[in-house]
Amino acid sequence: MSAVPERYIDFHAHLFPDDFFDAIWAFFRREYGLEVAHRLYARECIDFLRERGAGAVVYSNYAHRKGVARTLNEWNIALLESTAGLSCFAPFHPDDDDALAMARDILQHPQVLGFKLHFLVQPFRPDDESLFPLYELVMERGKRLLMHIGTGPIGNGRVGAAYLERILERYPCLPANIAHMGAFEFGRFFSLLEGHPGLFLDTAFCFLPGKFRMYTLGPEPLEQYRDRLLYGSDFPNIFSHCDEELAALEAMGLSDEFYRKVFRDNGEALLGRAISGL
Repeated sequence: MSAVPERYIDFHAHLFPDDFFDAIWAFFRREYGLEVAHRLYARECIDFLRERGAGAVVYSNYAHRKGVARTLNEWNIALLESTAGLSCFAPFHPDDDDALAMARDILQHPQVLGFKLHFLVQPFRPDDESLFPLYELVMERGKRLLMHIGTGPIGNGRVGAAYLERILERYPCLPANIAHMGAFEFGRFFSLLEGHPGLFLDTAFCFLPGKFRMYTLGPEPLEQYRDRLLYGSDFPNIFSHCDEELAALEAMGLSDEFYRKVFRDNGEALLGRAISGL
């Protein structure tokens, strides 16, 4: 019998227009010599995840350069309006002329939970003052951030726990999901959950099998912080079949409470709060 609930919430998937997906996959092939295991476009991704037990799907996309956020936001609204059980973290780029006005506008949509910031890709640092108005807007509206701010699976000069620590000094209650559980600085990001009630960590990409596996600390921290973890598949931008990742998590033999909370209960509660703006 599976330890994972029959219906669960995927709190970290990626959906893009077809041409964006094509460009991302070409980048993986060119820069890393890697092919995604699931070459599926947006609606195929949704169907695939739901067939495997994902009820609600929370996805994100990001603006890699100035001027892209508007195109993606228009696409996001159309997708959300035509698809039940879907929510998203929308793109934001501080260099857009109307960046904050656009952010205020898209937050009016109830299925937009907040914004995705991908510091591995986007050319600004997490503590850049141009982002402070966004952080304040998200807190004011009761929404959230999804931040790729860890050093895994690769890093650069714009990621790392030190940046989040600096932000939390200014905004200790920042409501943020930290992608990939902050890999590879797992212990440091786990410790930030203490005293910062707005933080959650998602599991995306952490439990892929073989050479792609990032999490190595063992079961104790996972059980200790099971109230603050969210399951995410990182689908479809992964390099092994998503069923292998689920099997690897089940094979850890964690408590029933862990699987129930991480795969369903924590996500349900957080989703409800972010949609209502509480």
